[in-house]
Amino acid sequence: MASNVDTAEGETVILNCIDSNGSTLDVHHHEEIFISTVDVSQWDLTSLAHRPIIKIKANRQRLIQQSTYFDGLLSGSFSESCFDSISIHWDMESFLSMLRFISGCSLDLTSENFLPLYEAALFFGVEKLLLVCRSWLGYVTSEGWIWPPQLCLEDLVHIWEYGRENAIDFLPQLIDYLARNFIWMTSCKTFHNVPFELLLSCVRRPCLTIDSEKHLCDALLQWLVANTITSDLLSFIGDARLEILTEIRTTLLPLPFAAGKRRCPFFSKFAERSVDAICSLATSHSFSLENILGGGNFNQLRIRLTEYTKILDLSSCPQINLPLLLLSMLPSDNLDKMLTKKLSQLSLKLERPNMDISRIPWENFPVLTFEAVQVVDVSNCPMLHLEAAMECFSKSFPSLTTLKAAYILNFRTMKLHQLLQKCPLLSGIDLTVDSTPLLPAKLSVISSFPAVMLQTSTSFHEETCPAVPAFHFVRRLSLITKLILEGRTDIYDSDLHSVAECCPSLCCINLNACTSITDSGISVLVLKCVELHSIFACDTSFGQNCVLSLCPNISRVDILAMKIEKHTNSLANKLQILHIGGCKGINETSLLELVSQTHRIRSLCLRETQLVDNSLYKFSGSSLEMLDISDTKVSCHAVSHVVRRNPDLKCLVARGCRHLLQEENDILESSPALSYNCPVLYYELGNSCNLEEISLGWGFSFFSLEALRPAIKMLRTFVVGLGGSLGEDGLKLVPTFCPWLETLILYFQVVSDSVVRNILETLKNLQVLALCYCFGDISSLSFQSSAPRLRKLKLERVSAQMTNDDLFTLTQNCMNLTELSLVGCRRLNPESQDTISKGWPGLISLHLEDCGGVTAKGVTSLMNCQALEDLLLRHNGLGIGRNFIICAASRMPLLRKVAVDVCDAKDGDFDLPDFLDRNFLRIVKIARCNLKRRTLDSMKSGPCTTPVHAETLILTWDSKKLSKTVVKERL
Repeated sequence: MASNVDTAEGETVILNCIDSNGSTLDVHHHEEIFISTVDVSQWDLTSLAHRPIIKIKANRQRLIQQSTYFDGLLSGSFSESCFDSISIHWDMESFLSMLRFISGCSLDLTSENFLPLYEAALFFGVEKLLLVCRSWLGYVTSEGWIWPPQLCLEDLVHIWEYGRENAIDFLPQLIDYLARNFIWMTSCKTFHNVPFELLLSCVRRPCLTIDSEKHLCDALLQWLVANTITSDLLSFIGDARLEILTEIRTTLLPLPFAAGKRRCPFFSKFAERSVDAICSLATSHSFSLENILGGGNFNQLRIRLTEYTKILDLSSCPQINLPLLLLSMLPSDNLDKMLTKKLSQLSLKLERPNMDISRIPWENFPVLTFEAVQVVDVSNCPMLHLEAAMECFSKSFPSLTTLKAAYILNFRTMKLHQLLQKCPLLSGIDLTVDSTPLLPAKLSVISSFPAVMLQTSTSFHEETCPAVPAFHFVRRLSLITKLILEGRTDIYDSDLHSVAECCPSLCCINLNACTSITDSGISVLVLKCVELHSIFACDTSFGQNCVLSLCPNISRVDILAMKIEKHTNSLANKLQILHIGGCKGINETSLLELVSQTHRIRSLCLRETQLVDNSLYKFSGSSLEMLDISDTKVSCHAVSHVVRRNPDLKCLVARGCRHLLQEENDILESSPALSYNCPVLYYELGNSCNLEEISLGWGFSFFSLEALRPAIKMLRTFVVGLGGSLGEDGLKLVPTFCPWLETLILYFQVVSDSVVRNILETLKNLQVLALCYCFGDISSLSFQSSAPRLRKLKLERVSAQMTNDDLFTLTQNCMNLTELSLVGCRRLNPESQDTISKGWPGLISLHLEDCGGVTAKGVTSLMNCQALEDLLLRHNGLGIGRNFIICAASRMPLLRKVAVDVCDAKDGDFDLPDFLDRNFLRIVKIARCNLKRRTLDSMKSGPCTTPVHAETLILTWDSKKLSKTVVKERL
């Protein structure tokens, strides 16, 4: 309620408020508006702010008391002091808000209205409002996180610019705030509008908080590109703004990222130095800070860790080892010569084969604590001694909940229990490794050799107690809810039993391709982990016992008698994800029983199982989002039954289902019009689903595409396999029907230059393109289109006429590739190696097969692709040296998979790497061919022969052993 003095006669003044931005206001609001501060709480600022002129009756004394401007104007010697009415030219909204504040109303501050209010308070001398504005800005910028409803980057930039122009002292806290929230700042649409001086100030702040050095580098390069005219890229090299790139700690960049930036005009020199430094550290057998930096400043080797860091991402950094990690956790002002010497000695100790990390004097390293860190990603860090690193994590990261350590093969899985003991808050662990190609259900083994135990990777205690399970029972029960062990062949049933004992809260388990575990072992885990709702067990022995564990209310007699009922209390009924593709141990009857009880399932993978129509007809779930039934015997009507009940289906994978074609043929015979106009399955999909991924083959045609059209407007992944036939007209419609495609994979389709050009020119979001064994050889015209977003390209048996010049053109138009596969490009020559290594220096996967004479003179330039993780070279020319595998592993720190053919071996064979020579290798495949005459006629004209595959030698390493196997298949 207003005070009496507000309404007293002679104590009021009329403020004629004229908006300084009147020209931009609503022309329909020219009538005079009269309001009073007595009713200030009822003002509608939204409508009043659009008025060009407003008359306000206000209390004179209150204005004089609250504002130095009105104090001087109304009580001083100015002529206005005796006026009953004065004019004010100011932004209407901010002036009205200031009057409301002066009259005692609360203030709702945001980054949008902060600056107008601050300027108003400064001009009119409202000290209380100035204090409130400063306090608000200090409060919201003192926190380590973003306030999305209140803060906008564009507004913060305006505040910074205003403060800089007017020398206001809140600039440091604003810069610190942006530095702490740098990743948020770079994700904003207006990031490219941030002034260079502000960006540089943020990067130089000690509190700069980023997930990894890669994020900083990527952000700075994006800003430079956005603020540079394309025609000025070359001349920009001398621009002073490039100094900001010196702030990047290039030695800490991921190797694939740094290698890929060799072609960046801004960063090429930095990238070259970065790759050299990374490879030098990654291949060094000893760690010496003095040798690396001459005993100088260690900042370039310090991982950025602040009190606000939540995620530490060191993935694909082969240079990261324990001493380097420790260096970043030690106080910078306490790093004397004695401590640096101890760090170097620690590196040497860890190289000893029988080193027990519990004997390391950890008290010598006074590590700091970073309470905010919750996620650590050290995937693809082969030099990191993970067991020892966990000691550091337990001390420095007490809040750690998620550990990602994929592709670290030298981690001994029997030490998993240490992770749970050292970091009790861990809820998610990822220990994925590359899946072994030795999947029993898919191979014909010719011979296998006794496993060679890797004694160099075991400690003294493990040698004396080899039977210790991976998860030794601990007194404090683990909080683990998600455990990923995909590809680990060193996990056995005893380990699963221990997991079940010490992880009662386990909700998600990934055992894909864990070939050493049995059906019984998995079933014990399923029975004991009652919270389990997500099971990934593809290509394992998942079978009858597991079905009985998931469906405990049935007996074996019930299964045989086919007494199917809904068992709401079964574990199967609780499942949300079940992936058991490739599991051959489940018969049709058991599979039917299992499928019939998965009522709540959201993601179901049953590829290559004994799935038939009856099982799908018994499926009563209505929550499916993903279904994989590829290479099964299901028909069109059965799949349609599932689709009809599951309108939320986003992903359907049905390649290799021959019965879909048979079903369509039956429909065609009975009703040709129905088949051509609305095929059953595709009609259902088109009517009820909004798909994001679809993979089809047999029976899929141009007419099917038409029926699917309503469902694929937002499609991201499209795969057409054997048995599908879209035709050229259908392929030309794909970009029109699916404009958001990111992945397009075509097998055995009819393609042409015009089809490929249309795909590359139209699909602006395309990241993956695979044309495999397609009909219609494409020419150099297909490579003329630019596709800067393309990351993965496969041209297999589709570009036989490709020359080195065509390959060079491809490097110019698809310059950001990280994965390349070329098969059957027989006109390529040894110069192609140089084209590939210079055009795509950041490749992580390279497959070259039957590509002319690429390796006829050996493998030289390809060794410059130092970030490679997967390399296949087969039938490309007789010139590869005997020690190639060992040499490649030593030059490429991240190389995990190598495949070669004896046909290309210059000396007739390859040296097999031992444990020390293999470095990071997980899988080596060496194929061998026999020479066979092509035709009977060719026998008359001489020894004209062609290679025919005979067998493949496969070497696989895990944390315990080396396995050697010879199989008939070409892998």
